Amino acid sequence: MALDYHALLNPSQAAAVLQTEGPCMIIAGAGSGKTRVLTYRIAHLLEQGVDPFNILALTFTNKAAKEMRARIEKVVGPAAKNLWMGTFHSVFAKILRSEADKIGYPRSFTIYDTQDSKTLIGQIVKELELDDKLYKASTVLGRISAAKNKLVSVQQYLNDPVIRQDDEAAMRPKIGVLYQQYAARCFKAGAMDFDDLLFQTNVLFRDHADILNKYQNKFRFVMVDEYQDTNYSQYLITRKLAAKERNICVVGDDAQSIYAFRGADISNILNFEKDYPELNVFKLEQNYRSTKNIVWAANSVIKNNQAQLRKDVFSDNEDGNLIELIKAASDNEEGKLIAQSIYEDKMNQHLSYDNFAILYRTNAQSRAMEEALRKLNIRYKIVGGLSFYQRKEIKDLVAYLRLTVNPNDEQALRRVINYPKRGIGDTTISKLINSAEEANHTIWEVVSNAEQFLPARVSNPVVGFAEKIKSYTAVAAKEDAFEAAKFIAKNSGMIEELYADKSIEGLSRYENIQELLNGIKEYVDDHEREDKSLGAFLQDIALVTDSDLKDAAQEGEAVTMMTIHSAKGLEFRNVYIVGMEENLFPSQMMITSRADLEEERRLFYVAITRAEKKLTLSYATSRYQWGNLRSCEKSRFLDEIDPQYINAKFAPGPAVGESPFQHVFERRSNLVATPPRKTVATNYVAPADFQPSDTSNLQAGQRVEHPKFGFGKVTTLEKQQGTVKAIIQFEEVGEKTLLLSFAKLRVL
Repeated sequence: MALDYHALLNPSQAAAVLQTEGPCMIIAGAGSGKTRVLTYRIAHLLEQGVDPFNILALTFTNKAAKEMRARIEKVVGPAAKNLWMGTFHSVFAKILRSEADKIGYPRSFTIYDTQDSKTLIGQIVKELELDDKLYKASTVLGRISAAKNKLVSVQQYLNDPVIRQDDEAAMRPKIGVLYQQYAARCFKAGAMDFDDLLFQTNVLFRDHADILNKYQNKFRFVMVDEYQDTNYSQYLITRKLAAKERNICVVGDDAQSIYAFRGADISNILNFEKDYPELNVFKLEQNYRSTKNIVWAANSVIKNNQAQLRKDVFSDNEDGNLIELIKAASDNEEGKLIAQSIYEDKMNQHLSYDNFAILYRTNAQSRAMEEALRKLNIRYKIVGGLSFYQRKEIKDLVAYLRLTVNPNDEQALRRVINYPKRGIGDTTISKLINSAEEANHTIWEVVSNAEQFLPARVSNPVVGFAEKIKSYTAVAAKEDAFEAAKFIAKNSGMIEELYADKSIEGLSRYENIQELLNGIKEYVDDHEREDKSLGAFLQDIALVTDSDLKDAAQEGEAVTMMTIHSAKGLEFRNVYIVGMEENLFPSQMMITSRADLEEERRLFYVAITRAEKKLTLSYATSRYQWGNLRSCEKSRFLDEIDPQYINAKFAPGPAVGESPFQHVFERRSNLVATPPRKTVATNYVAPADFQPSDTSNLQAGQRVEHPKFGFGKVTTLEKQQGTVKAIIQFEEVGEKTLLLSFAKLRVL
């Protein structure tokens, strides 16, 4: 029986679901239920008899694709398993595996991660005897990546006078040569980096009309999530695939386009109608996530951007608390005030630390926050640390696995040819590389015939290494990924070497290898997975995105700390946006052009709309930068929030002997309460002669006076981890939990 979408969705959502033919753009405001709409839209197509193999749905994270597929399966059943759904990189890597030979690559091509690419560039810089400080691998890779995302080939790069002038002005005239060498070495090694997965897909479709036609006929319906984050390369691929049927549906929010530094082009969504004049546009404007105050504040900020698709986001949720604005004397005091606020809200409202997130513009801002949280014994986790797959021992074993599948993988070969040590030194490796260059062979061709290029004494260990790799390849050809990996881990000597290291670090590395093998076993035991080969597993882990790694952050109840860029797509009950200062947010590097400033404003909009119930903004009037204490000016973005949505708290600095947490917070007097809202507040004003008492001998049952909460009675005293908490029933504001070491109480 067909679903009643009008009963399941609001009118705008239902209209977007039911419009299946022709080009369609769904402008989905923050918290507007876009995943729900995408889910039902695909379900509706399947109900109408569309073959799931004819639907292509592109996302930006594997997690998003997995969640959406699971939701669709609940609605329509097992047919959802046959959808072509995944990230741009995973879907087009799959296509390239089938068609790689058309563009000269092996189907078993390796996918280089960022570190592999940087290592290779570093080697080329060294070989060309260039200054590695001027030609930093990350800088060179960024320039190459930007070129590929704009589909600028090596030859176009070398022949473009404007590009050449830019590189010369940056004192890096050899970037083009490095791009040329890097591309040639990747091709020779049978490897693609992340950008190549899209670049080479465009090359495939450009040069092979029959292949493009094949996939145009296959993908009759194309859907793209987070369309505002697409770059030129992604835009071109989706436009080509949809050119025949024109059944393309893009979903996104221009107000949340924050990845220009990665190549995202907001004009893709702003100008979408130019490509499809017959476009149907649907606006999802109801925010189901946040309170009215948070939505109104976000709207008052984003309206200042000129480049946008106008929409009127609203919420039918409660008005909620006013947005708290904290002004601190320093970044350390800012951290202390935030930590105290989190502690009090957790205790008073019986929340979990998982309900709290601290967001900042740059990772460096986490230090003051971490110190303050540690002092109050508040558990926290930082998203964006070293991921599991970047640990040395994991990269070592994965290099063996990659080399097994693709022996031409130069980076993998270099990494493990002498690990564990087998007597192949740097001099021998250099000779192998030089021999490969002179004979125009791959390094594997030289290694596997080492006796032809090296003296017998030197070549013996190299020959032994080549025989090992050949044996691994033979095992991988007939065994699944787990059996092959287990054989390689043992036979290579890695497990024996790590097991022999009895230090804490050695034990940890050994356990990490075990965990990797556990993960491969889980991969193989997945009954729904058809391809259980080592090559398929390597592709799977190579395509793990940053967002997918967030789930690997430390487990357990903890406050989440991350940059705002990392927070996109997430939501938390209580959100703190810290460091709201000029030259920090907006960043000093993003205030020289309107486009950059508007991107920063969109970033602030994203940060605001992560909050469900409570939002706190903070800034410091002084902050250390490069060892110097500098005065700070509050962010211009704070002045863009309508004052009626703000409850300002000013921290003038502690008096002598006073705890830095305790300040008399001033309520901004000129707030106008429109539209009407309910707020929980007290009108209590402490007398001028108020002096706190010594509370070291405070007892349950005693009456006390607090400068903010008024009069109350101590009901319970609790000792925990060296601190004493007082639970007090106040006459005006009800029960509060306070730390005695910081609470200013007068015992009556």
